[in-house]
Formats: sequence, C-alpha cells, structure tokens
Amino acid sequence: MRGSPLSSIASPLAWAAFVVGVLALLALDLGIFNRKTRVVSPARAAVWTAVWVALSACFGLGIALTHGSRAGLEFASGYVLEKALAVDNLFVIALLFSHFRVPKRYQHRVLYWGIVGALLTRGAFIGVGTALLARFEWVLYVFGAVLVVAGVHVALHHEEEARPEGLMVRLVRRIVPVTRHFRSSAFWVVERSRLKATPLVLALVTIEATDVVFAMDSIPAVFAVTKDPFIVFTSNICAVLGMRSLYFLLAHVMDRFKYLKYGLAAVLCFVGARLLLHRVLDIPVLVSLGVIVLVVAVAMLVSWLETKPKVTPDSPRPKLARTPTPTH
Repeated sequence: MRGSPLSSIASPLAWAAFVVGVLALLALDLGIFNRKTRVVSPARAAVWTAVWVALSACFGLGIALTHGSRAGLEFASGYVLEKALAVDNLFVIALLFSHFRVPKRYQHRVLYWGIVGALLTRGAFIGVGTALLARFEWVLYVFGAVLVVAGVHVALHHEEEARPEGLMVRLVRRIVPVTRHFRSSAFWVVERSRLKATPLVLALVTIEATDVVFAMDSIPAVFAVTKDPFIVFTSNICAVLGMRSLYFLLAHVMDRFKYLKYGLAAVLCFVGARLLLHRVLDIPVLVSLGVIVLVVAVAMLVSWLETKPKVTPDSPRPKLARTPTPTH
C-alpha cells in the first residue's frame, strides 16, 4: 500500500459532477429558500429532512447500480454513521445558540453558513486522510485508536460541561470589535466608519470550531467502513447537507435522547475496533451497517421510552371544550 494512491470507483468527471451538484443545491438553498428571516417550523424541517434523505438515497442507489452492491452498502454505512454522529453535534449547536442567545429566526442563517464551512473543512480532512492512507498503512491503526478513545470520551462527557466561550471567540474579539446586540440577521455592520462583528459571527465561529473537533472523529469513522475516497467524500457531504433541517426537526425533542450518546460511543468503539483488527478480522460491510443502525436505533428508542411524560392521578386533565347550547 505504501507509495500507491487509494483507488476510487469514480472518474474525475463523476467527482466534478458531484461537486457541481452540491454547489447548485447550496445556491438554490441560499437564493430561494434562505432569503427570508423566519423561524423554521418542525413541519417544514421534516419535509426538508425527508428531501435530503431521499436525494442521498437516490445517489446511493445510483452508486449501487453503477458500481455494485458492495459500493452501495459502503455508501449507506458511511451515510448512516455520519448522520448518527451529526446528531451529537446538534446537541452542542443547541447549547451554543442558547449561550449566545441567538433568536430562532436567525438560527437557520447561521447554520447555513456553518454547513458551508463544514463542507470545506471536511473536504480538506478527507483529502489529508486519503493522502496519509495512500502512503502509510499504519495510519489505520492511529484512526482506530482515535475512534476508541473518542467513544470512551463521548460516554463520559457531559454536554453541560462544555464551555462555548473558547479561544476562537476571544481571538475574534481581539481582531474586530463586536456589537452588544444583534443587527437583524447581519453578520457584519458598519458603525461610525468602523467595521464591527455581530454576535452572529461569534456563534458561527464557535460552531465551525466545534465541527472541526467532530470531524476529527467522524472522518476516521468513515474510513473504517470504506477506503474509497469518493464514497468517503460523498457519504460525508450528503450527511452534512441535511444537518440544518435535522436540527430544526429535533430541536424540540433533543432532551428526550439522553441515552443516544452511549449508543454513539458504542458505535465509535465498534468502528475503531474494526480498524484495529482489520488484519485479523474481516467484518462484512452489511454486518457493520446492521450493527450501526441497530445500536443507534436501540439507544434512541430506549431514550424516547425512558423520557416519556408520565401521567399520574394528580396530573391536570385536559379541559374538554363545551358544546354550546343551541338557542331557539
């Protein structure tokens, strides 16, 4: 493997077509659906989540039809894995919005540009990871160890302990002055001939910084299920594209998934162990996909049932609307 580039199922034309398609979707989103400042309703978020999932499913089906079922399963595994890990990222984003007191009507704008930055960051990470794997096979063991450590960290870490006011925010405050209040949905304003950042910039910078941290876990995780650079890239990008709608879909019920982090921790440890043992144990892609889906689904189901509101005899009963008495 040393000195030989990782092979890809896709031609340069396919790479270009995918990138152009992603840019077109982002431009469409910005130019048509992101014009107005408004609160994204759960119903609208559910529709767009379904749209992004359907587009990703069609793309995965296209890979399976053109390059075989194994390639399709690898895309599905990478997509499901990244989607599950993205949910953990959404919990942190919710904390950041709360910390910076970002009004709901501005959150979708911050998330849009946050996703654009995440696409660039993850593309760079995947490029670096591919280059390292092409030259040094032992990097797989490093990725595996990182994932196992990350899994243990996720299981023991409490989101409430996170400190959003980090190094990046202090750096921004030193470089440019920051307004005390929001200026509509603007990131930058000019006051008294001085360029100033609004609190939206602080929220965006912090979200980008946290995504870099999450990418350090998620990118090696995808390499655990496939070594094909094209599948790694496309599955990751497809999962990230739907993060904004998924956030607004889950924003009202995030507190009901308290055991999800343990499921994600188990998934990270599983894919990490798969990398560490890849020389002695070849786990089929279909089995990996089944394990990932099962663990995440069980964690979410148990969380949902555990946090189900309990009705007690003392609980107030809903008032029934009275039927008006007909008058003659």
